[in-house]
Amino acid sequence: MTPALALPMLLGMCGRFAIHTNASTILERTGAKGPAPEFGARYNAAPTQSLPVVRRHPDSGDRVLGLLRWGLVPVWAKDAGIGAKMINARAESLSEKPAFRNALRKRRCLVPFDAYYEWRKDGTAKIPYAIGTDSNGVDAFAGLWEGWKDPATGDWLHSFTIVTTTANEATSHIHERMPVILPPDRWGAWLGEEEAGPAELQDMLAPYPAAHMRVWPVGKDVGNVRNDRPDLIDAIQSGPAINPA
Repeated sequence: MTPALALPMLLGMCGRFAIHTNASTILERTGAKGPAPEFGARYNAAPTQSLPVVRRHPDSGDRVLGLLRWGLVPVWAKDAGIGAKMINARAESLSEKPAFRNALRKRRCLVPFDAYYEWRKDGTAKIPYAIGTDSNGVDAFAGLWEGWKDPATGDWLHSFTIVTTTANEATSHIHERMPVILPPDRWGAWLGEEEAGPAELQDMLAPYPAAHMRVWPVGKDVGNVRNDRPDLIDAIQSGPAINPA
């Protein structure tokens, strides 16, 4: 991981999450078809890593699961380094930003996750929390993806970004933003399987209901991207666990 992706840069946005559900369960949960890519559990998924993403196949129309790099690289980019600055996309301005507006129309995706991490500022300290839902299964962020051809090598890179919105009542005490979490009944429309105009798409990008979220404090080891182990997501006793329900 490059120094540019150290923790201080990530604190202003959704910059870490956990996806430890296996590929076969993700396929079953999301209705994706075809062979599943090989990937291991990630308890501290970070930008520039290749992570599971569900997209709609351009020919068959089926949902497919693949590995894409986190940090969207626009088709017009001169090099892939710009992706480190595009790990998130604000819901309020997707249709205005050159990096995202075409992807919003044609290349929407789902990013499976089990929980995500956010840090609350307490003076000079930064207190990490894990945040998930009460769905009892893998959930999905709203995402956008893009294909970029390296002008030097001719190789294709497929990358994605996670859409963010204003925080709900369960998470606003930690951070003012949160990733857009789509319930399963919105997955088809977001992927383009159903007709959805600009207004309907924007309506999908609302904060997830606070009553269905879980928030719990975790250890500070999650702040180091080199740490990636199951206990990172375990609750600790140094802060209050919150369940709005």
